[in-house]
Amino acid sequence: MADTHSTTRPRSNAARICTILGFVFAVVAVIVLPPFFGLAGVVLGVVGAMKGDKPLGWYAAAASVAGAVLGMVLAAAILNA
Repeated sequence: MADTHSTTRPRSNAARICTILGFVFAVVAVIVLPPFFGLAGVVLGVVGAMKGDKPLGWYAAAASVAGAVLGMVLAAAILNA
């Protein structure tokens, strides 16, 4: 019989939803309120990664940071033009 215990936790639907929302907030952060949506995306990505959606959760968190930075740079460029 196979060993049913493993060191990785199974991915849950809640983890996948958090990860997807993290990516969505990363895109929204480029356009609207970059610090708010960027931070929310980072939190959701980390929660998704901790709940079992390991690589994609971390990618969502990184994408949210990049989206927030890009959004702030674009806002500064537009306001100073």
